[in-house]
Amino acid sequence: MSPPIPRRTMLAGAAAAAAAATAAGPAAASGPATRPKPTIVLVHGAFADAGGWSQVISHLTREGHSVIAPPNPLRGVHGDSAYLAAFLDTLPGPLVLVGHSYGGMLITNAARGIERVRALVYVAAFAPDAGETVSGLQAMFPGTRLTEAALDFRNHPHGVEGYVKRSAFREVFAGDLSRSEAELLWATQRPGDTATLSEASGEPAWKTVPSYYLLAREDNLIPAAAQRFMAHRAGAHTVEVRTSHVAMISEPRITAALIGKAAR
Repeated sequence: MSPPIPRRTMLAGAAAAAAAATAAGPAAASGPATRPKPTIVLVHGAFADAGGWSQVISHLTREGHSVIAPPNPLRGVHGDSAYLAAFLDTLPGPLVLVGHSYGGMLITNAARGIERVRALVYVAAFAPDAGETVSGLQAMFPGTRLTEAALDFRNHPHGVEGYVKRSAFREVFAGDLSRSEAELLWATQRPGDTATLSEASGEPAWKTVPSYYLLAREDNLIPAAAQRFMAHRAGAHTVEVRTSHVAMISEPRITAALIGKAAR
């Protein structure tokens, strides 16, 4: 039988262990530091507003995520991207950026050079390369029903903006929603300045930031083939759903799940 360890020796050993843990810092004393959750920033597109994210926000906040959905000026790619980048500067910690439709143009540009952006999530969205435009990507493959005939154009003090006509809105934008739901979206749509259609995108952030893509197979605004092309080019983790252009309204749970995956 081994002789008992003197009490003074035991106390000295405990004190040395405690001192070593303190010197190593809190992470060593209590295990690996927990990685902070990013703030999720949801960016709407044209002919819509941030209200389209409502159900997705509910799912994400129930999962403990911090979520914010800022307004999109819809005045032009360069100015709108600068607006979003300035907004991101006001948020602390890591970020995950989510863009729907034209909002994808903005997250692609605004995230460039911001190291805090962990991931980009495209929801039936444009994911442009440098020099590409909304109109060019939309027409790259056949299938879009957002033609000039489907739009009303109205002058404003600094240019011209386009609205989707009431008669075309459900077919173009929200074919899998009820008529009453589509009617509400039409009535509350926010127009985009026509300058957004032809303004070239800059160097894309998806070349250096991990990306995810929710592809809407029955989209009549951005053809599914165009979405598939952009998602593949960006090396995005892609989930396909059988929805209209408003995938975040038609399938909020699937949309939130993909965003949650990007935020891990």
